[in-house]
Amino acid sequence: MKLEQFPEAIQPHLIPAPAGDLVYRCLGCAAEFGIQELLYTCPSCGQVLLIYDRQFERLKQRSPEAWRQLFDYRRMLTVPALMGIYRYHEFIGPVIPLEAVVYLGEGHTPMVEANAHLQAAVGIRFYYKNDGQNPSASFKDRGMASAFSYINFLIQSGRVSEMLAVCASTGDTSAAAALYASYLQPHIKSAVLLPHKKVTPQQLSQPLGSGARVYEIPGVFDDCMKVVEALSERYDVALLNSKNAWRILGQESYSYEIAQAFEYEMIDKVVVVPIGNAGNITAVMSGFLKFHQVGLIAQLPKIIGVQSAHADPVYQYYREADPAKRRFVPQSVRSSVAQAAMIGNPVSMPRVIELARHYDEMAGQQRVHVVQVTEQAIMDWQLRANRNGHIACTHGGECLAGLEQGLAAGVINKNEVAVIDSTAHALKFAGFQELYFENRFPEDYEVRPDPELINAPKYVHPQTLVRVPAPGAPLSGPDFDQFVQTVTQAIADDLELKKRS
Repeated sequence: MKLEQFPEAIQPHLIPAPAGDLVYRCLGCAAEFGIQELLYTCPSCGQVLLIYDRQFERLKQRSPEAWRQLFDYRRMLTVPALMGIYRYHEFIGPVIPLEAVVYLGEGHTPMVEANAHLQAAVGIRFYYKNDGQNPSASFKDRGMASAFSYINFLIQSGRVSEMLAVCASTGDTSAAAALYASYLQPHIKSAVLLPHKKVTPQQLSQPLGSGARVYEIPGVFDDCMKVVEALSERYDVALLNSKNAWRILGQESYSYEIAQAFEYEMIDKVVVVPIGNAGNITAVMSGFLKFHQVGLIAQLPKIIGVQSAHADPVYQYYREADPAKRRFVPQSVRSSVAQAAMIGNPVSMPRVIELARHYDEMAGQQRVHVVQVTEQAIMDWQLRANRNGHIACTHGGECLAGLEQGLAAGVINKNEVAVIDSTAHALKFAGFQELYFENRFPEDYEVRPDPELINAPKYVHPQTLVRVPAPGAPLSGPDFDQFVQTVTQAIADDLELKKRS
């Protein structure tokens, strides 16, 4: 829809101009720093940063109804920079001009309601938000669109001429970083560090295909993270993990999309997300808080973070009921099918602690909870979800297991409506499904297949057939007719089909 076709009253607001006053703010000492250069930790105390708009109050000058109308009208725009996460430009990166925005098709992923059978099995009405339908097939593209738009802004404004983007990854981060970096070549190149043999072949193929330099090192993600942190401290590179506060800004779009999908009515809503490096749950809380501050939503939804028992440092932290007694202890993680969540020392843990406290204060009650699930439950629920019309990855299975656990623990009630996160495309983790179906899971995963969930192809070659087709050697005439008739009857018998009367 062309700009001149919109109502005259809304036309001046549809295309946003750069605005705001963004700064890095330290969660430790509250020091603030300009955004003219990339920062990842506080130069004063070393704590992690979040990006704040010191002119955020200006957003309250527009009424909640006017904001809702603006975002709903922007749905109809064909301006590429506003078709993705920057539909919410004023809340994500208001200082970035639209010509610097990088849009590869990310954001506005479908929210699909579970069918009646699956909802009955779980005991609650819920939706999957399928973030695997982002360009690199994971939710990481939201943060990368923000981070690379900011880097592109620095390049266009002459602050930098070229940049090497680096990240540690369990698969999805590297795929997203390499994809967005390749779009901005030759100004940006990328290098990714992966834990050796801890990334699926499908995920490994993505940064390789995008032309990134890929390095596999011994250990787990936490070891890779230490190396890229050292690189960013000693060399002029752009760190693209969620330690980068611009990543958090982009991932806030997940909250905004959910709010808009429910017509901004968030009462009795529950949002379930997996916790790995803790950037996603940080962004989800931050996004809902911003919308709440300006009155776009009147209620803050419950947020349920989910961790596997094989990597649950955040869950263990919140097991202590008394906040004064809580102590964060990094873990040595065990093998997990939820590979992106196999992190024992989440970079964003300080952000989680601060934002969860603030979130509960604003809600007037506890609205942020963390639950623990087993590896068995993750795989079983993933397979059940996909047998009921979804394309859930193992982390989508983790969220569904967390939804069930939240109901059992009483932190979710059956009258609420849940949105659960499938963070990546199911095909990225097809190898785990294969291990399940063939009962080949290594012992350390602690997964035993349920016979009712196992599926495998059946080779149909009746022994009565003397001749069968082959590549380069097709059948014809009576031999082909006999082949079709015999195979058809064998399949019909196996399916117990009845002939038409």
